[in-house]
Amino acid sequence: MTTNDRSHAAAAHALFEGEDVRDVLRDTFFRSEPEPGFRSEPEPGFRSAPETDRAASRKPRRAKPPSRSIPKEDLPYEVICISLYREDLADLDEKVRALKACGHRKMSRSALIRYALAQVDTNSLPRSW
Repeated sequence: MTTNDRSHAAAAHALFEGEDVRDVLRDTFFRSEPEPGFRSEPEPGFRSAPETDRAASRKPRRAKPPSRSIPKEDLPYEVICISLYREDLADLDEKVRALKACGHRKMSRSALIRYALAQVDTNSLPRSW
C-alpha cells in the first residue's frame, strides 16, 4: 500500500467516524423498532432458504404493500392467449417492423391485429378459414 493509498484510506475512515454518520446509520439501518408495515412472521407458503445460505435467511423481509390492481371488469381491455403458426407470427412481426420503419412508432402486434379486425369484411371471407 502506497502512502497515497494510506492517506485515502485514512480520509475515508475519518469520514465514517463522524457523529452525523453514526446517527444516520443508527436511525436508518440499525433502529430497534421495525418500520411500519414490517411483518416478523413469514408469509403463508414461504419456504426458508437452504442451510447453506444462512446469511440470506436472517434478513428480515419487507411486507408487500396492498395490491392496487384494478378489478378486471373496470379495465378497458382483457389479456388473452391466442395460437398462431410460426410463419404467421413471423409475417406479423415483419409487418410491425415495416410499419415502425415507415413512422408508426407505437405499432405493436396487438395494434396491427386490432386494425385488421376493424378492416375485415366477414361477409367476403371464404369458407376455408
